Amino acid sequence: MKHLKNSSLLLMLMVISSCSYISGPDGMFPETKDKFFDEKLSPDLKLPSTDVAINKDDHYPPISDGIPAAEVQDIPAPRQIFSSGESNEVQLRRLGELMWVYVETLPSTSWPITKNYFEASSMSILDADPDAGIMHIQYSDALNLKITIEHGIKEASTEIFLSSYNSDEGVSAKQDPEFIQKELEKIVQFFASSASSFSGTSLAAQNLNDRKKAKIFNVNDQTIIELNLGFDRAWSAVSRALEAGNITSNDIDRDNGIFLVSYSVESDSRSWFSFLNFNDEEINDSLLLGESAEFRIVLESKDDKTNIIVESLEGTKEEADSLLSKINELLS
Repeated sequence: MKHLKNSSLLLMLMVISSCSYISGPDGMFPETKDKFFDEKLSPDLKLPSTDVAINKDDHYPPISDGIPAAEVQDIPAPRQIFSSGESNEVQLRRLGELMWVYVETLPSTSWPITKNYFEASSMSILDADPDAGIMHIQYSDALNLKITIEHGIKEASTEIFLSSYNSDEGVSAKQDPEFIQKELEKIVQFFASSASSFSGTSLAAQNLNDRKKAKIFNVNDQTIIELNLGFDRAWSAVSRALEAGNITSNDIDRDNGIFLVSYSVESDSRSWFSFLNFNDEEINDSLLLGESAEFRIVLESKDDKTNIIVESLEGTKEEADSLLSKINELLS
């Protein structure tokens, strides 16, 4: 037993010594993590001629005289014109006899919520085409509903329309405004309770997200908003945007599609120019309007589309573009 204990101790000493022999400082494979302390600089190159020079590029020069600091360089920021506000509204809207549900979420998200509403109801879905954004619903034995889901005017918004037709004849029935409003109100209530907690989206309905009703482009240095809407709806949308932005119109010519808006010295901080953050603070990075700034908003309709143009009568082009940007942000 004593011999076995001595053998174990000897074996242990041999293992320890062999580890030191292999990986220790004087072993076969010493550690190299501190080798950089032994590095030495090589002598300068001896060039064959004194006319030959080696150029050195300093990609990170220190900030000194003659080299302007990046933070003080006068680089103009890109002009922001296609802006959009964010909220989570669900509304029932009406223009004459036309009614629709307005939801501030993408159509690809509104599609499964709408489908889920009808699946949870006593009505049956006859067919659903997510690419076209159309559902046909069996409301009763004699009446069917057609649901149309479209991209709204505003970024990430949806408009839901409802119409009825006779199930036996397949033709449009006489539209009852009270019936349409009642059914749309049910959809509004369902969205109000589901949209905030619903995180799903339909991949099959992704194409609906690209069919926006508002586009912005520039022609001859003139920025224009194009709405894929007729004049009546476009006029209503612009009126709603001006009201939402507290932009007061001094004169309105609906027949010619013209709004006149201007800045008045007597206006207080709640007037239309407040959207540009006009105030009396000396330090202000926002745009300040001149006291005589006046603009004309023009709506031009052609082929079921309406263009929105802002012309500066007494002001700068940059101020007119800012006004157009604010209108675009508030369009819905």
